Amino acid sequence: MLENMKGAIFDLDGVIVDTAKYHYLAWASLADELGFKFTEEDNERLKGVSRMRSLDILLEVGGLEFKEVEKLAMAEKKNRLYVEYISRLEESELLPGVKEYLTGMRSRGIGIALGSASKNAEFILNKLNITDLFDAVVDGNKVSLAKPDPEVFLIAAQEIGLQPDECVVFEDAEAGVQAGKAAGMKVVGIGKPEVLKEA
Repeated sequence: MLENMKGAIFDLDGVIVDTAKYHYLAWASLADELGFKFTEEDNERLKGVSRMRSLDILLEVGGLEFKEVEKLAMAEKKNRLYVEYISRLEESELLPGVKEYLTGMRSRGIGIALGSASKNAEFILNKLNITDLFDAVVDGNKVSLAKPDPEVFLIAAQEIGLQPDECVVFEDAEAGVQAGKAAGMKVVGIGKPEVLKEA
């Protein structure tokens, strides 16, 4: 599978860099303000999920309901906190082997794309100093449907000029694995085999 691929599409959080901890800190801080505890276990439910859906899950955990306009303000606040955390990101926070793997793929002429729900993807790639290793970046600013919908991966394949069946997706979230398979791609799971058994 990996020898025949012409394109590789990478998720960002948990595959290239562990920004999940910063998301968690930002969500936990918001929950604190709202008067309830948001645990790391609760946070597992947010993996690979869009910002607004994540907020809905958080409010569900707290047993709270708000109007849409209030929720938008909360999501904005969480993002500001998160951006504050990631503005201190540096290259040393790349997950082990990532840069070498991407560089090796480039030397073999494999098209490389990022397929992430994050709206801060370009900012993060710049902080990590690896933007130039990607031929295309498809993030939350370019897609309207969240994983497990395959939209992000289909657009990424298109942007690197390949058919879905020529691409392999690298994912750490169940919703991402489902999205990759729904796109007609092969998927490599990064993480716990029992969670990513469909990869």
